[in-house]
Amino acid sequence: MNWDEIKGQWSQVKGKAKQEWGKLTDDDLDVAEGRRDELVGRIQERYGVAKEEAERQIDDWMNRM
Repeated sequence: MNWDEIKGQWSQVKGKAKQEWGKLTDDDLDVAEGRRDELVGRIQERYGVAKEEAERQIDDWMNRM
C-alpha cells in the first residue's frame, strides 16, 4: 500500500495506525488526517524518536499493510 492509498482510506487505516502506535491519541490521528509529515511529527513527539526513525517506522508499517 502506498501513501496515496493510505491517505485516501485514512478513516479505515487510522485504527491500524492506533494499533501500531498505541501512544497516539484519536486527536493525534484526526489532526494527521493522512498527512505523512504530520504523522511523523506526532510519532516523534509521543515516542521521543528522531524524524528518521519515525519515517522508518511508517515505512515498515506501510510495507506490512
